[in-house]
Amino acid sequence: MNKIITLEEITQLSSSLKKNKKSIVLVGGCFDIVHIGHIEFLMKAKKFGNILCVLLEHDKKVRLLKGGNRPFNNQKERAQLLSAISFIDYIIPLPFLKSDSDYDQLIFSLKPDVIAVTTDDPFLEKKKEQANHIGGKIKKIPLIKTRSTSKIANLLGID
Repeated sequence: MNKIITLEEITQLSSSLKKNKKSIVLVGGCFDIVHIGHIEFLMKAKKFGNILCVLLEHDKKVRLLKGGNRPFNNQKERAQLLSAISFIDYIIPLPFLKSDSDYDQLIFSLKPDVIAVTTDDPFLEKKKEQANHIGGKIKKIPLIKTRSTSKIANLLGID
């Protein structure tokens, strides 16, 4: 089974999973240099449902969010790395989404049961609105005290 799938495939799959009473947990992020904080977050997120789906940001979006020299690993490489993590069910490499309404449409079509976030998520309020719109829940996961990708890159002298 290929874990890396398109938006169209996950939209179709989402309907099928729901018919089979499977709950979908959705997370999103850059996952540039995967570290223990990412793994802990993803493991905890998986506990909120049956199927863990990871929305993986486009390289252009990562540059906008993290800075011009990021990502260190392109989207295809990041997706392949995440696909090696056994408890992740699907990775959805996103196209470059320009606006909140693009993300809204995506969430509204997937209708996840749970959107898992870290407690300091800068987009928490927007994600709460999305979850309310589809009858889903927000589950907050405390930030794991570890070095972030940015801190690791800084230590390595590549950021």
